[in-house]
Amino acid sequence: MSQDKQAVLYGLGAVALWSTVATAFKVALAWMSPLELMWLAAFVSWALMGALVIKQGNMPTALCSGWKTAAWAGLMNPVAYYLVLFAAYDRLPGQEAMALNYTWALAMAFLAVPLLGQRLTRIDIVAGFVAYAGVWVIATRGSVFNVSFADPLGVVLALASTLLWALYWLLNARDKRQPLVGQWQNFSVGLPVLTVLLLLGPGMQWHGWPAFGAGVYVGLFEMGVAFILWQLAVHQVSRTAKVSNLIFLSPPVSLFLLYLVVGEPILPSTLVGLVLILLGLGLQQAQKSS
Repeated sequence: MSQDKQAVLYGLGAVALWSTVATAFKVALAWMSPLELMWLAAFVSWALMGALVIKQGNMPTALCSGWKTAAWAGLMNPVAYYLVLFAAYDRLPGQEAMALNYTWALAMAFLAVPLLGQRLTRIDIVAGFVAYAGVWVIATRGSVFNVSFADPLGVVLALASTLLWALYWLLNARDKRQPLVGQWQNFSVGLPVLTVLLLLGPGMQWHGWPAFGAGVYVGLFEMGVAFILWQLAVHQVSRTAKVSNLIFLSPPVSLFLLYLVVGEPILPSTLVGLVLILLGLGLQQAQKSS
């Protein structure tokens, strides 16, 4: 099998897992607080990545260097990003939080202007206008001329998560750590912080096996296996666009699973808004691959 074909399979595996996490978030949050879910998922992901780092023989390196970067990166991811993201999912229908979160790539393009000195092209501006028109449709649930949002805080949290995620990757552009080692170090910094927040806040309670299973699933697959598969795909493929475009498969599958498993009716405003968001992202991707 050629490297490109193998990379596409890795990419499809990551996208398939990411397509399930909106449903897993909503299932877990039906029982658990965002902070409880965050701690459990982070612990599972930290253990998985630690085991893989040991298997690769990289633990001595992980213990001796890279902690200056991890000190701030771990506070952004997992702590800040996932707490804000889970809080958004806790307040909004899964379909809305998921769709709004997909604008992070556009947020990255706009943040790269002040942070990296990059310039926006006309396509970037058009793509941003189209995608954020979709955000407006979703946030107003189709009442585009009505500034009364159904849950303004939930919308703000969902959009804030995109800014945090974009900012995290921009600030990590010069990170020389091996990706898996870097993620394990970040979670090693973030997990104690989450533990303190959990003990000072709601504490950890037993909510039954379905809630526990959903939390473990989020840690294993959203934060763990999907990340590893995507890293393998990006590193093996000859041209990034061959795998980056696979991400467009995830939202329709996510909507279907939310409807099938959680029972969320798919709102017409979500469909229209999501089409606009994906169109904006498509314009941006076409520009990158040309």
